[in-house]
Amino acid sequence: MLKTTNNIQLTTDNKLCYLLDLGLIDYQEAWALQQNLVAARVAKTINHDIMLFLQHPAVFTLGRRGGLDNLLVSEAFLQDAGVPVLQVERGGFITYHGPGQIVVYPIMNLHARRIGVKDFVAAMEEAMLQTAGNWDITAERNTMNSGIWAGGRKMGSIGIALRKGVSFHGLALNVNLDLTPFSWIQPCGLQGVGMTSMQKESGQKLPMDEVMSVLKDQLAAALGISFENYEISALKSRLKF
Repeated sequence: MLKTTNNIQLTTDNKLCYLLDLGLIDYQEAWALQQNLVAARVAKTINHDIMLFLQHPAVFTLGRRGGLDNLLVSEAFLQDAGVPVLQVERGGFITYHGPGQIVVYPIMNLHARRIGVKDFVAAMEEAMLQTAGNWDITAERNTMNSGIWAGGRKMGSIGIALRKGVSFHGLALNVNLDLTPFSWIQPCGLQGVGMTSMQKESGQKLPMDEVMSVLKDQLAAALGISFENYEISALKSRLKF
């Protein structure tokens, strides 16, 4: 059942989650959007969860546990390469985002959905595992670090934050991205760990739209939700940010 309050469409259907496709978007712009959406979700200005699907231009981010000591090149080198380093509030250490990697930010009220953090992370891992399996890529979990792994190399990462029970940040699945920048860091603070991608494991470049579509279906199945597309312009207008 849908109703409208203060020009915002609200829902009493706990399975419904709005979906926004943002394409290639600057990290800081997406970060600011997350902050606004989390604030609105906590304040109940919006009473539905929202999941953002996107890609980022090249950027390194540091989680709450830091990570500059896991940087294997100088900051001057990164400046010359045009890759910024940003400190954010998600869990974990340093990681890399770049074009060809699917990033998903779920703005979800875990308390309302009665799902714990461990189960939430496990659901995101399962969605990535099933997505990789759709292209006959064998992947698995690893107790060393959350995410998914193939042949001892990490292919998908998870780092979340919570604010009053509402999640943000999320997952990053390496599809076709250039893996070179990962060699400039110790990914996720892990020594001697290599990164891989669906392209590298399958031996072929994969259609990003298809991988995105499969990942959406698998996230819906793993989290027990149903998606409804939403336009970012309408959301920004209604929430006035």
